[in-house]
Amino acid sequence: ERMRIVDAVLFDKTGTLTKGAHTVTDMAAAAGVTEDEVLRVAGAVEADSEHPLAKALVAVAQDRGLQATARDFRSLTGRGVQAVVDGTTYAVGGPALLREMAAAVPDELVRASHVWSARGAAVLHLVRLVEGGHAEAIGAFALEDEVRPEAREAIAVLREQGVRKIVMITGDARPVAEAVAADLGFRPGVDEVFAEVLPADKDKAVADLQARGYTVAMVGDGVNDAPALARADVGLAIGAGTDVAIESAGVILASSDPRGVTGVIRLSRASYRKMIQNLAWAAGYNVVAIPLAAGVLAWAGISLSPAVGAVLMSVSTIVVALNAQLLRRVRLTPGA
Repeated sequence: ERMRIVDAVLFDKTGTLTKGAHTVTDMAAAAGVTEDEVLRVAGAVEADSEHPLAKALVAVAQDRGLQATARDFRSLTGRGVQAVVDGTTYAVGGPALLREMAAAVPDELVRASHVWSARGAAVLHLVRLVEGGHAEAIGAFALEDEVRPEAREAIAVLREQGVRKIVMITGDARPVAEAVAADLGFRPGVDEVFAEVLPADKDKAVADLQARGYTVAMVGDGVNDAPALARADVGLAIGAGTDVAIESAGVILASSDPRGVTGVIRLSRASYRKMIQNLAWAAGYNVVAIPLAAGVLAWAGISLSPAVGAVLMSVSTIVVALNAQLLRRVRLTPGA
């Protein structure tokens, strides 16, 4: 019932609006370090991580036969990961990691990062930690995730359905997020992008939209999306997502196709129409038939025998049930 009045839909980017299958498209190394060495260390640091970006790095390192062993692995929630390789502590992460560690970034890596971000790639840095707490970036990687073609259609249909605001939330850097939003057809000044958001803060984005008067539907698939799914007016979990996300949501989409959100809205509105129609039919019968059967107009020669009234009651029930069955004609499948 709530889905029919949703006026803001908040999508988690990775795995929902994009395919979630990142590939390493570029890399750069600081002076004095080779790209192979940077990739070897980064692959070792990310080996125990479950993040899609980590898996992409590890896959490339393995394909090139660049192996190393890491120890003391530690996940830095929302920022990256850290481990010790060959006796030196390294970290791999995005902009939040660089800020937290106040890492020095060589000019060549800065230039490369700007070029990659401008085209919508996610950028990760390999940071080396040295004695005294000093941190320096020694490598950078560009990872790109293809936008789902059906995501553009989903957003267009949501607008046709009267959804006032489309919102995307991601932990990626803002240039990357805005490039993806532009590709998806977000309207400047109307739709919104929450970028560089820590996992723990996703539910705050939902609360912010609600505080502004929006009825919010949140669409996500990961463990980090669970609090936001629970806080939203309607939480929709991608069926291929994690169990935690599915448990936190009110609606489970059977596939990863974001057009399923438009189907849920369509079903919600159609169900509500049937509720009103059936209520009107049932109330109309009771208002007319019961008084007649009770003999209210007997003085005027108008009456309805109890037996006929009982038959009409059965007919009324059948009509209501058949009318509800017409919901099967509502087209919910994407592309139908």
